[in-house]
Amino acid sequence: MIPQETVNLILDTARIEDVIGDFVTLKRRGGSYVACCPFHNEKTPSFYVTPSKGIYKCFGCGKAGSAVGFGMEYEHLSYVEALKYLARKYNIEVVEKEESAEEIAARQRNESLLAASEFAFRFYKDQLASEEGRTIGYPYFRSRGLLDETITKYGLGWAPKSKTAFTEAAVKEGYKAEYLTETGLCSQWDDGSLHDRFYDRVMFPIHSVSGRVIAFGGRTLLKDKTVAKYVNSKESEIYVKSKSLYGIYFAKAEMSRQDKCYLVEGYLDVLSMHQLGITNVVASSGTSLTTEQIRLIKKFTQNVTIMYDGDPAGIHAALRGINMILKEGMNVKVVLIPDGDDPDSYAQKHTLEEVETFIRDHEQDFITFKTDLLLDEAGDDPLKRANLINDIADTIADIPDAVKRSVYADACARKFQIEPEILHGRIRTTREKTASEERTQEQREAARRQYRAEESVPAEAAPSREPAVRVRNPLEENAVLAPSERELLGFILAHGCDPLAFESDSEFYDPDGAQNVAEFIDAALGGDGVSFANMAYRRTYEAYFDLYDAGKSQDQIVKELLDGPDRTVAEVTAQLVEEKYQLTVQNFANALTTTESWLVNFVPRSILAYHAKRLECRLTDLRKELAAATPDRQLEIMAHMGRLNEMKKKINIKLGRQKKL
Repeated sequence: MIPQETVNLILDTARIEDVIGDFVTLKRRGGSYVACCPFHNEKTPSFYVTPSKGIYKCFGCGKAGSAVGFGMEYEHLSYVEALKYLARKYNIEVVEKEESAEEIAARQRNESLLAASEFAFRFYKDQLASEEGRTIGYPYFRSRGLLDETITKYGLGWAPKSKTAFTEAAVKEGYKAEYLTETGLCSQWDDGSLHDRFYDRVMFPIHSVSGRVIAFGGRTLLKDKTVAKYVNSKESEIYVKSKSLYGIYFAKAEMSRQDKCYLVEGYLDVLSMHQLGITNVVASSGTSLTTEQIRLIKKFTQNVTIMYDGDPAGIHAALRGINMILKEGMNVKVVLIPDGDDPDSYAQKHTLEEVETFIRDHEQDFITFKTDLLLDEAGDDPLKRANLINDIADTIADIPDAVKRSVYADACARKFQIEPEILHGRIRTTREKTASEERTQEQREAARRQYRAEESVPAEAAPSREPAVRVRNPLEENAVLAPSERELLGFILAHGCDPLAFESDSEFYDPDGAQNVAEFIDAALGGDGVSFANMAYRRTYEAYFDLYDAGKSQDQIVKELLDGPDRTVAEVTAQLVEEKYQLTVQNFANALTTTESWLVNFVPRSILAYHAKRLECRLTDLRKELAAATPDRQLEIMAHMGRLNEMKKKINIKLGRQKKL
């Protein structure tokens, strides 16, 4: 662990223009620097570095942060790795705190497993150059069209025919049996002796995101059907199949730069595409696509193109992948390689330009893909066509973002020439059903946990209570509130400690003393028990007040939020601190007044506008509930809606949106 005083020294010493200047050419523009963004392709510079604030921001792609954040984002480093990178740059010595015995043991065990795995990597790589490897393994790789540069870069290897060759080499080098078996490099015979898990196979090493070798896939070259075609490393502390992607280490930089990931199925698909020049390609080899793998891709891009074989198995896998990727809030397209080929063979047969053209011409959004796939089967059968439309609507329902759902629903309605509201209704019903099922499942899980907990306590000591059930915030996914929450958080981050000097005749006047922006907003929301619905804004809000309550100044708070390990909080802070407010004609005159007058006018209005939107969200929920309610419950709902409408009316009068009668 790096001591806090060293962290502070690193952050205070680092000059953001120096750090970023190592990677891009910065040109001075006033008090800032400008460049073409390193995170996306652009011809006109929109990437700004502001030394006075220690912030970078691209007004094209939205990337923003501090010096440590740039290291994490551009070099894909962890928080600690980024700090160490800056320390090396400025010759700051990092002496980490003494670890506990348990921490030391866990770290040493992890390093021992990685060391054993990386020894195996070198062993298999060297064996490819042996007489046996040159005779059997190397010709196979060349027969698959792989060049020497590719074989070397990706560390492809050969596991000898002998069932003890690796074991003997590893033991001779001093690697312990427990680490060799834990990584799955070795297995034990009945007599307790070790033997190789991988033998007589070509070897594909699997790298972690940071480039460490964590596992292997071994392919037999025998035609014997009784021999498994592939043998993969077993799961261990350093390798979890569901969280690993083949090629991610070599693909991550291009995935970020292109803002796209191509997802294929096998090792050779990745290698051939990379060799051709399309390097933002990864594979979920050895396992079906998992949510954890999708989230790993999401660290580098929001856009995924599934590139599977055009056979029935590939189509089925693509259909499954579409729903999983959409559920994670990502954008997905599909391109099927012509039947009879896979990405590997297709890349071998065509030039880079031909493959890029094919992808560009055949990429389909999921609606077009599903429609083209299933419409022929449906024909003129109205029931089958209805089932197809419902299937697509249910897929759209998986999309978390309300705006995207609406856009896709309208596109689907146009495609099938049906009323958009019909599709929107189906999507609402599906989402409500899914939410209900999730709540029921959560309640069951909570009840099970409670039951297990009470089973472990004597009956006379166990208090009688209902199972603790997580109550879902109904506004949690409501995009309507996000702009207002962003505005309020922007006031806090830019002007949190600025005073709000209301006139004595103002309803907001505080006779006990001056208020500031942060305290005023916090009191207005806290008094009503309100928390932000947008989780990124909520985390930033809470992080701000944790530092505020600790007595930090406004500048200190913003700096610590920017330089902290929570990159979501850092990015939100950078975005809002550097926000360029667009003034409208209507408020232009107000903007010419002092900052103090502007805050007194607009902060209360923003709070009122936020409450008005919350009321509208609640009214929308009640309207939906009204349709399915019993008569008695309908009366209760209507009375509640009347009270909310009255509150909304009063707020709108204060905002000047409605005249007082």
